[in-house]
Amino acid sequence: MGLGGCIILIAAGAILTFATDWHMEGVNLDLVGVILMIVGLIGVTTFSSIARRRRVMVPPSTPVIDEEGRHRDRYGGI
Repeated sequence: MGLGGCIILIAAGAILTFATDWHMEGVNLDLVGVILMIVGLIGVTTFSSIARRRRVMVPPSTPVIDEEGRHRDRYGGI
């Protein structure tokens, strides 16, 4: 599940928990909404930790200075 799916789970859970007043027999919609929000948060943290591991940190390389090339250009190709 990608980041978008996790955000949709969080939004759907918040809607079920805070924006509805439906009452179904045998189903607590507030609890279902909270469970969906928790699953969405777990998905976001998992996705972000995996994305952080995929980034490769490349150490900066030392610049190569071509001394002969600098002198050649400065003195007209000598």
